[in-house]
Amino acid sequence: MIDNWRTSSHSGQEGNCVEVGRGSDEVGVRDTKDRDGGTLRFNPDAWDRFLRSLED
Repeated sequence: MIDNWRTSSHSGQEGNCVEVGRGSDEVGVRDTKDRDGGTLRFNPDAWDRFLRSLED
């Protein structure tokens, strides 16, 4: 189960943002305007590699 959903402090008030949540064996990403509309799910290792690639 994914919990602990967070949005970036840089998101602003326009509502054009996503939330990221971590579970014990997955990371989820969803649209804040449609939280029930579906969740992209990632393996935690793949998500960490993705974040590291943004730093390069």
